[in-house]
Amino acid sequence: MSLKGTSTTTDYIDFSKVATTAQKLLKDDKTKLLGLYIIVGANTGLRVSDILNLTWQQMREDLVTINEKKTGKKKTFKINSVVRGALDNFNNDLAGYIFVSQKRTVYRRQTINRLLKEVFAKEAKKNNISSHSLRKSFGRRVFENNNESEKSLTYLSELFNHSSVATTRKYLGLRQEELNDIYDNL
Repeated sequence: MSLKGTSTTTDYIDFSKVATTAQKLLKDDKTKLLGLYIIVGANTGLRVSDILNLTWQQMREDLVTINEKKTGKKKTFKINSVVRGALDNFNNDLAGYIFVSQKRTVYRRQTINRLLKEVFAKEAKKNNISSHSLRKSFGRRVFENNNESEKSLTYLSELFNHSSVATTRKYLGLRQEELNDIYDNL
């Protein structure tokens, strides 16, 4: 079935579920690369296309600057202690792209989507889970950690390169939640 020309939305995954799942995956040599992917996605808010282009060399830095594939804009992000801790599970002298298969090719978006649906199978039964879910989980976590403030939405709008705070609000699904609350409060 082709989705071309249709609008689909991806759901976020609870951040604590993301963190717990990623830490479990990191403990097994067969799944630790997926664990790292999940941690990087949920802690940077990057799009899948930008995560798949990351190299081991870049991730050794404290601040990483990339050119976003979708927007072409420069983006700088900090490697936080959670990402740094996950990277410690890997050999420090690795080179090249990070997210490569056993065939030594960079993973494709479709493969990441399939793997995430498998790992988050319970969530995927009732929600649309994809690589973009981690970006939304990041946004939700930032919003919640900052008392659901307008200021946090302003920061997220800038981090996500959205054209407005209204776009960010809609992106995170906040507007619909607020509208639903109107019915609950009657």
